[in-house]
Amino acid sequence: MAETADTRSGAISTRLNWLRAGVLGANDGIISTAGLVVGVAGATTARETILAAGVAGLLAGSLSMAAGEYVSVSSQRDSERAALEVERRELAQEPDAELEELTVLLAQRGLSRELAREAAEQLTERDALRAHARVELGIDPDELANPWHAAWASLIAFTVGAVLPLLAIVLPGPSARVPVTVAAVLTALTLCGAAGARLGGAPPGRAILRNVLGGALAMAVTYAVGTLLGDTS
Repeated sequence: MAETADTRSGAISTRLNWLRAGVLGANDGIISTAGLVVGVAGATTARETILAAGVAGLLAGSLSMAAGEYVSVSSQRDSERAALEVERRELAQEPDAELEELTVLLAQRGLSRELAREAAEQLTERDALRAHARVELGIDPDELANPWHAAWASLIAFTVGAVLPLLAIVLPGPSARVPVTVAAVLTALTLCGAAGARLGGAPPGRAILRNVLGGALAMAVTYAVGTLLGDTS
């Protein structure tokens, strides 16, 4: 029962982490691309120039996010494999000590000493390495972190977020571009802030406010700089 509960808990935690990463990736795509295209729109009204800058920003940002996630999760996977190898070696060299360690860990979760010992013996007989990996290390040997999954998820999430400000800036006429983009971006950031807060179990008000203020500040700064550069060029 303890092993089944750990597996279920780990699966839920993994899904929540992926969802949270997706929301954050989309949020980054929205803010970074919005800041870029609004800044360029402040310097020029040429649709082609704004579109080229936006697409370049989308590609650069999504590929950068993907590469960063790949490197980060690859390091995590290497650490997990190393920890499993250490555990495998300890089980081979000191099985009695490892059985006692598993018993103590299970007892710390609320089982009586006798029941913890019985559970530890049964789990060890079934699969000692998997039992220690889940209970002691918090790792599921069958579901190690996948760097390719993380890279693709980040690339897709960033791209989805970046498409919104890109479309909002190029579809309207010159006079409406910036107002439409600002409205669309702030609405999207409100939704992202609410979703992130919900996944994290936090009150949505502060998360939404931080998100909206951060996006608004980024667009205001880049628009001001773009306007200044456009006027002086």
